Amino acid sequence: MRSFIERHTFWAIVIGLMLAVGLWMIFAVWPDWLVDAIGRKKTFVNTLLNGITLGGLYFLVASGFTLVFGLMRNVNLAHGSMYLLGAYIGYEVADASGSWFLGLAVAFLSVAASGVLLQVLIFRRMEGDDLRQTLVTIGISIVAADIMLAIWTGTTYQFQPPEWLFGAATLPIVSVLKSSGDAVFVKYPVYRLAVLAAAVGVGIGLWLFLNRTRIGMMIRAGVNDREMLAASGVNVQLVFALVFAIGAGLAGFAGVVGGTALSIAPGEDIRYLLASLVVVIVGGLGSVSGAAIGALLIGLAEQFGLAYFPTYGVVLTFLIMVVVLAVRPQGIMGGR
Repeated sequence: MRSFIERHTFWAIVIGLMLAVGLWMIFAVWPDWLVDAIGRKKTFVNTLLNGITLGGLYFLVASGFTLVFGLMRNVNLAHGSMYLLGAYIGYEVADASGSWFLGLAVAFLSVAASGVLLQVLIFRRMEGDDLRQTLVTIGISIVAADIMLAIWTGTTYQFQPPEWLFGAATLPIVSVLKSSGDAVFVKYPVYRLAVLAAAVGVGIGLWLFLNRTRIGMMIRAGVNDREMLAASGVNVQLVFALVFAIGAGLAGFAGVVGGTALSIAPGEDIRYLLASLVVVIVGGLGSVSGAAIGALLIGLAEQFGLAYFPTYGVVLTFLIMVVVLAVRPQGIMGGR
C-alpha cells in the first residue's frame, strides 16, 4: 500500500511539473535562449493548438469507433468509409440547401442509418468471429471507396462554415513583445476552436450516456453478459443496433466537421480509420476518457512531428503506440 501511494505521488509530482512548465511556455514571454533553441513562440503555440484541435477531430472520429470496436468488440474496418460518406453527404446537402447545420444533421442521420443496416445485415450474423468481421468490412470499405470515387470523382471539396465561425480569435497569449513594449497576441481560427469545443461536448455527452443512463448500463451489461441481460427482458439486439447507430452517426458528424476544417478527398477514409485504430489502442478499448487521451497524444505527436521533425514525424505516432503496448498492453485507460 505504501509503495502504491509513493508511486502515485511521484507521478502526480511529475505531471504537475510538466503542466507548470507547459503553462509557463504558453503564457510567459520567451527569453532569447529559448527562442534560439526552439524557434519563435508563435510557431510553438500554433503547433500546440493545431495538435489539440486535431486531437479533438480524431476524438470525434474515434469516439464512434470506441463504441463499436472498443466496447462491443466488433471489428468495423469500414468506419473510415462512414466518415468519408458523411462528409460527402453533408457537403451535398449543405451545398443544395445553403445550411451547414442541415448538412451536419443529415450526415449524422444518414450514416447512423447505414450503421444500423451494417449491424443487422453483417455483424449480427458474425458475432464473435473477428476474422470474418475484419475481412468483410475491409471488402465493404474497398467497394464503398470505389463507389464514392465514381460518384464524387477525385475532386477535393471544401465546406463553407457559418459566417460566425469565420475569422480568427485573439487569445490571451503573448506572442512577442515589440521594441515599444507593446504585446502582440496570438490569433487562432475560430472554427478550429469550435471543433475542440464540439469534441469536449461529445466526450462529456458520451461519458454521461454510458455511465449515467439506463441505456448506457444496458450496453455495458450486454457486452459483459448478453445472456443475463436478455433473460431480464431487454432486447439485446435493439440495444446493439442503437450503439451502432450512434457510432456510425458520430463518424458522419466528424466527416462534416473534419471536411470543414480540412477538406474532403479520396483517401481520407483510410487516414481516419488508421487514426481511430491507433487512438483506441493507445487509449484503451471501450474507454471514452482513454480515447480522448489517445486522440490528444496522437494529434500533438503528428503536429509537432510535422513542425519540428518533418522527416520522422510519422514515426512519432507509431512510437507512442509501441511504447504504450510495451508498458501497458491494455491501453492507458483500458481495463485488464
